[in-house]
Amino acid sequence: MIERLIDFSIRNRALVILGVLLVGALGLRAAQELPMDAVPDVTNVQVQILTTAPALGPLEVEQFITFPVETVMSGLPHLEEVRSVSKFGLSSVTIVFEEGTDIYFARQLVAERLADARQAVPKGYGNPTMGPISTGLGEIYQFTVQGDPMCAAGEPDEEGCYTPMELRTVLDWYIAYQLRSVPGVVEVNTFGGELKTYEVQLDPARLTALDIPLGDVFEAIERNNASAGGAYIQQSGEQLLIRGEGLIGNLDDIRRIVVSNRHEGTPITINEVADVANAPMVRQGAATHQGRGETVIGIAMMLMGANAREVSRDVGTKLDEIRPTLPEGVTIEAFYDRTDLVDRTIRTVATNLIEGGVLVVVVLLLLLGNVRGGLLVASVIPLSMLGAFIAMRLAGLSGNLMSLGAIDFGLIVDGSVVIVENVVRVLSERRANGGMVRSAVREAAIEVGRPIAFAVAIIILVYVPVLSLRGVEGKMFQPMALTVVFALAASLVLALTWVPALCTFVFKDGVVEHETSLLRRIRAWYAPRLERSLARPKRTLALAVGLFALSIGVVPFLGAEFVPTLEEGAIAMHAIRLPSVSLEESVQATTRLERVLLERFPDEIEKIVSKTGRPEVATDPMGVELSDVIMMLRPASEWSAATTKEGLIEAIQRTLGDEVPGQRFSFSQPIEMRMNELISGVRSDVAVSIYGENLQALKQAGDDLVKILRGVPGAADVKAEQSAGLPVLRVQINRDAIARYGIDASDVLDAVATMGGRKVGEVFEGQRRFALQVRYREDARSTLEAIRQIPIGAPTGALIPLGQLADLSVEEGPAQISRDRIQRRLTVEANVRGRDLGSFVSEAQTGVQEANVLPASYFLEWGGQFKNLQEATERLIVAVPVA
Repeated sequence: MIERLIDFSIRNRALVILGVLLVGALGLRAAQELPMDAVPDVTNVQVQILTTAPALGPLEVEQFITFPVETVMSGLPHLEEVRSVSKFGLSSVTIVFEEGTDIYFARQLVAERLADARQAVPKGYGNPTMGPISTGLGEIYQFTVQGDPMCAAGEPDEEGCYTPMELRTVLDWYIAYQLRSVPGVVEVNTFGGELKTYEVQLDPARLTALDIPLGDVFEAIERNNASAGGAYIQQSGEQLLIRGEGLIGNLDDIRRIVVSNRHEGTPITINEVADVANAPMVRQGAATHQGRGETVIGIAMMLMGANAREVSRDVGTKLDEIRPTLPEGVTIEAFYDRTDLVDRTIRTVATNLIEGGVLVVVVLLLLLGNVRGGLLVASVIPLSMLGAFIAMRLAGLSGNLMSLGAIDFGLIVDGSVVIVENVVRVLSERRANGGMVRSAVREAAIEVGRPIAFAVAIIILVYVPVLSLRGVEGKMFQPMALTVVFALAASLVLALTWVPALCTFVFKDGVVEHETSLLRRIRAWYAPRLERSLARPKRTLALAVGLFALSIGVVPFLGAEFVPTLEEGAIAMHAIRLPSVSLEESVQATTRLERVLLERFPDEIEKIVSKTGRPEVATDPMGVELSDVIMMLRPASEWSAATTKEGLIEAIQRTLGDEVPGQRFSFSQPIEMRMNELISGVRSDVAVSIYGENLQALKQAGDDLVKILRGVPGAADVKAEQSAGLPVLRVQINRDAIARYGIDASDVLDAVATMGGRKVGEVFEGQRRFALQVRYREDARSTLEAIRQIPIGAPTGALIPLGQLADLSVEEGPAQISRDRIQRRLTVEANVRGRDLGSFVSEAQTGVQEANVLPASYFLEWGGQFKNLQEATERLIVAVPVA
C-alpha cells in the first residue's frame, strides 16, 4: 500500500501538489473557525437547579426544597452525582451526569422531572428552575456600570448623579437586554446595586388604630391591579375591541387604593396606613470596586461550546455600541475580558511554535547541508499544522495552551527528513538528472517508506495511554494527545506524498551529497562508541537495564501534580468572615480591604473588584459573609513588592493579617477557582469531605481536621466549611393562643413574611416590570419589642399583637447545609504551596488516620484536584505498560 501511494504521488505529482495546497487552504479556514480559549473546558456535564425562598432559613430550605428536589432527580439515566447547598433563602442542587452525555439531553431529562420537583415543594416556598447552560469557562466578560465618580461621596440626588437602584435598572433593562442578543451569550448576570421595587411600607400602629388586618391590604392591592378584556362590539360596520385597564402605573395609583370603608362609609386608602416608595428588594449580594464603595457589575456568560475569543470580542464590540446611547454620566468599564487571556495564550503558543519551527529549519540546514532539501522538509511543518486544524475542527476540539502547545516539530519532520536524506543519497550516488530523477526518487522513497510509517505509528502509540483517560483528566489531556496524533498523521501522509512529489521538481537537475563539518564531527564521535557497544552486547544491555531500574526507583521521590497552573494574570482571593455578619458590614470590610491593597501594592495591582454574597441568578451560592476579590495584575516586570506570584500572595497575606484583622483568606485565580468549584463543589486544591447526619458532630470533626491539615508542611488557606454560627430570630407559633382567638397559623406566617417583603403583584413601566411588595416599615421590624407589637387580625375583627400569639427568641442556627449522595456533608479545604500535591495528600492522609477524629458511622473522602490526580494515575498505571 505504501509503495502504491508513493508511486501514485510521483506519477501524478502535479495533482498531489495541487491537492495538498487545496487542503492547506481548507486548513487556513479551519484555523480561523477553530474555537480558541486559554485552557480546555474541563467542566463535567452538569445541570443546576436553583430555588429562591427569601423567607426560609437553611434548615427549612433543606427540608422543604433541597431534599424533595434531590429525591425527584435521583434515578435519572446516566446520573453520576447529586450534590446541593442549602443557605438562607436559596437552594442550589447540582446534578452531574456521566461523561459523554449530551448537555441538551441532560437538560431535557432534568426538565421532565422539574414539574414533579415543583409539585414536591410546598406551595409558596419557591419555584425550582434550571440555571443557565454554561461552564466554568463561561464568565468571559465582566464590567462595571458607574455614575459620575464625583458623586460617590456626594448625594445621589445631585444633578448628574445616579443611585445604585438607577444604575442597576440601566444594567438590567437596557445593557443586559442588548447583550443577550450577542450570539453565544447565554445569560447576562447582574451583581450589586439595588433591585427596584414598588413597596408599600406598612405602619402597624396605623393598622391597629384603624382596625385593619394585614389580609385586607393584600386583597385590596391585588383587586386594584388588573386588566380585563370585553371581547368586541360592532359599530357602524367596524369592530371595536373592548379593554378594561386597571393596572397600577405609578406610586400615586398605589396610594389611592381603598383598603376599607368601615368607618362610617369613609374610605381608608393605602396612603393612610402606609408609606409608598420605590425601595430595593431584600438583597443577598453586593459589589465594590477600587476601594470606592459599591458598584454594579454585569457578567456575560458564554453558551457551552461557543468560541470564547469571538464571543468576548463581540460582547466588547456591543458594549462600544451601547456606550454612546447611555444616559449622561453613566459609564461602562470592563475589568475582565477573556479576549486578553486568550490572545496572551495564543501569542505564547505562536511564539513557541515559530521559535521551534525556526530552530528545526536551522538544524535541518546544518545537518542536511542542502538548502533546497531543508526548505522542502520545513514546508511539512505548516502543512501538518493545517491538516491538524482540519481534524481538530471535525473532532470538535478547541485550540488552547494544552492542545497546541504540545506539538513537537521535531517529531513532525522526522519522516520527511529521512525521505529527503535518502533521496539526496540515491540521486548523488547515481548522479541522476533529467528523466532519471523520478525513478530514483521513487526507489529512494519506497526504500524507507515502510520504516517511516512504522516509526510514526510507534510514536502515535505513545499517546494511547493519554487517550484512555476519562473525566476531568481526559478533558484536559485528550485534546493535547489528539492534536499531536492529528499532526503526526498529517506529517506521515505528507512524507509519503507531498515530499516525494516535490523532490522530483526540487532535484530535477540532480544533487551532489556532501557531509557538513558538523555531521562529520558527530559521526566521528558516535561511530567508535557504536562499534564498542555492538562488540559487547551483554554489557550494553546490562547498562540499559540498570539505567531503567534506576529511573523506576526514582519515581516515588518525584512530586505529583494533576496539571500545571495556567498564569491568568489575576489573583482571585476568597475572603471569609463570621456567618453572623451583615451585608452592609461585609461591604464596608471589603471596601477597606480594597483600599489597603491598592495603597500597599500600587505597582502590582491594576484593578480590584469584589463580589460579596450572591446575585439573583445564584450560580455561585455564596453567603453575605463571603467575598470574591478579583485583582487584575500589572506586568510582573513592574512589580516592586515581589518577584513571583507566590511571593506576592504571601506579601498580601501578611499585609491583610496586620491591617484587616478578623477575616480569613484563600487565594487562587478566577478560572481556576471557578473550575474547582464546578467540578467538585469546592474552590481549593484539596478537599476532605466528611459525611454524617448530625450538624454539630460534622462541625467538630471538621475543626479537628483543620488542625491536622495545618500541621502538614505546604498547607495553605486551610478552612472548614462554615456550617454554623448564623443567628436566627425564631417565631414559634403558640397553638393554644391562636386557637383561643380563632386565628389561623397562616395569618401569623403572613405577618412574618411581610417583615421581609411579600410580593402582591407587578408594576409595568413600558417593557420593564418591577415587583410590587408589601413590607412593614423598618422601625416596626428593627427590634424584638417592635416585632412583638405587629398586629394580627382575628375573625372577630380584633387585632392581636404577635407577641401574644408566638414565642420569639434568638438562636444560633446553621449557616449552610451541604449534601452529597442524598446525605449531609461538611468539607475541609486546603491549597498546597511549596510542594507537590501528591506527597502533601499522602502525608495528610497518614495524619488523619492516626488521629481518628471521626465519630462512629461517619466517613470521609478526599477530593479536589487530588481526586483528579488519583483517578488519572490509576488509569495510566494500566495504560502505560500496555502501550
